[in-house]
Amino acid sequence: MIVVGCDLGTLVAKVVVMRDGSIVSSGAGEIKAVPEQVASDVLEKALSKAGLSPGDIEYCISTGWGRKRVPFARMEMGEMPCLAKGAQWLIPSVRTVIDVGGQSVRAISVNEAGKVVAYNTNDKCAAGTGRFFELVAEALELRLEELASLAAQSKDPAKISSQCSVFAESEVVTLVNEGRDLVDILAGVHDSTVRRLAAIAGTIGITEDVVMTGGCAKNERLVKGLGNHFKVEMKTLAVDPRLVGAIGAALFALEKSGKA
Repeated sequence: MIVVGCDLGTLVAKVVVMRDGSIVSSGAGEIKAVPEQVASDVLEKALSKAGLSPGDIEYCISTGWGRKRVPFARMEMGEMPCLAKGAQWLIPSVRTVIDVGGQSVRAISVNEAGKVVAYNTNDKCAAGTGRFFELVAEALELRLEELASLAAQSKDPAKISSQCSVFAESEVVTLVNEGRDLVDILAGVHDSTVRRLAAIAGTIGITEDVVMTGGCAKNERLVKGLGNHFKVEMKTLAVDPRLVGAIGAALFALEKSGKA
C-alpha cells in the first residue's frame, strides 16, 4: 500500500512516501518559480529513491499554503490537522506543536489521538518566520545556517523591540551602523523571535511534551530559547522537521484509502 503526503508551502515543497504505514522515502525542494512543477519534481525524486513510480501511488493528500495546486493529489487538507497528526505519530507523547515555517507560525494543542484541540497563528506579519531570518541574513550578508552559531557567541544580546519584520530588519541595520557587535545583534534577533513565538504559543497553554516543527526547528538556539522560556525540555524529531505536515498528510491518505 503506497500513499503520499505533499506539503506545498510558501518557500519549500515537501513530499513523504509511505508503504504500509512506514516512511520509505521523502524529499524537499525550494520553490523558486512554479510551485506545481517543484512539487512534481520532488515527488519524482522521492519515488525514484524508493524504486517506485507514480503508478504505484494508491492515494495522495496535499496540504500547505499551495495544497490546491498539487496536480497529483486526490484530496487536500488544512495544515494544522496534518501537523498535529504527523507530530503525534512521530512522538506519541506530544501535546503541543509549535510550527515555524517560511511565512507562518502555528501553535497547536494536540490530544492523544493526534487531533487539534486548540490553536493560534501569527498575523500577516512574517516576523519570527523563516523568511524573517532570510531577510536578516541578507541584510548582514551572512548565510542562513550561520545565524544560530554566531548568536551563540554573544555575551550581551542587543535589544530588538519591533514585532514587525520590516521594522525589525531596519532596527538590525541601525544597530550595525551604530557599531554593535554582529554576534550581539544576532542574539537579539533570536531573543526577540523567541518572545514573539512564546506570545503566540502561550495563548493556547503549553502542555508537555512540546515539539517545534518547520524549517526554523533546525535552529538550535531558537528551539532551546523557546524551551527555556516555557521551562520545558523541547522534544527532538528523528526526521527533518520540515516533513511533519507531509507525514500527517500521508497518514490521512492511508486512512482515506481504507487500509489504515
